Amino acid sequence: MAIRQVAAFAHLSEADVEALARELDAIRADVEASLGARDAAYIRRTIRAQRLLDVAARIVIHRSRGKAGLLLGTAALAVAKSIENMEIGHNVGHGQWDWMNDPEIHSTTWEWDMAGLSSQWRYSHNYTHHVYNNVIGVDDDLGFGVLRVSPDQEWKPDYLAAPLRNVALALIFEWGIALHGLHAARDRALVTGGSKGGRELFGKIGKQLTKDYVLVPALSGRRFRRTLAANAAANVLRNMWAYVVIFCGHFPDGAEKFDAAVLDEETRGEWYLRQMLGSANFNAGRAMAFLSGNLCYQIEHHLFPDLPSNRLAQISQRVRALCDEYDLPYTTGPLPVQYLQTFRTIHKYALPDRFLKPASDAMLTH
Repeated sequence: MAIRQVAAFAHLSEADVEALARELDAIRADVEASLGARDAAYIRRTIRAQRLLDVAARIVIHRSRGKAGLLLGTAALAVAKSIENMEIGHNVGHGQWDWMNDPEIHSTTWEWDMAGLSSQWRYSHNYTHHVYNNVIGVDDDLGFGVLRVSPDQEWKPDYLAAPLRNVALALIFEWGIALHGLHAARDRALVTGGSKGGRELFGKIGKQLTKDYVLVPALSGRRFRRTLAANAAANVLRNMWAYVVIFCGHFPDGAEKFDAAVLDEETRGEWYLRQMLGSANFNAGRAMAFLSGNLCYQIEHHLFPDLPSNRLAQISQRVRALCDEYDLPYTTGPLPVQYLQTFRTIHKYALPDRFLKPASDAMLTH
């Protein structure tokens, strides 16, 4: 089945698809040609600001006496961790700043401040997810192996636990990513004959646990328990925010799921189309966009995953204009609506097919 057989693309001819691909290639070329000092200054400024916020948050946690200071410091630490995870770690891992040839922020050298290994994540995310976005049975991020998000996924009795799994995944999202990366690394090893990566991952986990729950709290002396609680809470808050951002970019209404047959002789233009229809944006101001790693522009990110995140807002204007020109859907909406749609989808498809009511998909609209 060609991508043009998907209803939203059925009106496009082969010539239309080729023309759209040329337009999108031109956007990439324009952005790549204009990258320079301002972009480099942006990521370096972001890294400095994140590190300063992290230190300031820890000082507030340690030095303050009351609950207000603890809450403020914990919230600031959660924000710092979110920035490191989303706007820095995720985007550096995509190679968005490799053009700078700076070893500190190169995709092959950056190790982010969370449980998973960056190297394993780069394979599971950059390859198996981004190349095969929302293709059932190929994209391992489609439900992360524990959730059913499409009626085309075969129902199994253990999906009845999906509502509970969903809550657990939100709370421990970094650990889900770590195990997801290890699973992908082991699958890759079966093909390449390389290391399965378990030893490397467990080494990273040990370092992360020691830093967050032993070393940093120990430096607080008698305030060990206060710092330990703040670190744990900040990690959970960061996990929940990352979970919401990722899920709202892939599972709300309008984010299409595809049969593996769409991959048969897929052209570059058809790949672009699949990325556009398989992703969803959410409305965000500059602050929320920054805190989400600019993944409020998930459509643009999937079209150009290795272009710097600070350019996605600019790119989105041209992509949306192309969607209007070619009469293509551009899925976006308020974040709460996008998440409620995702939440409903997870609960709906936890049930056997005989309980599904297709009409209920129209309960929430953009």
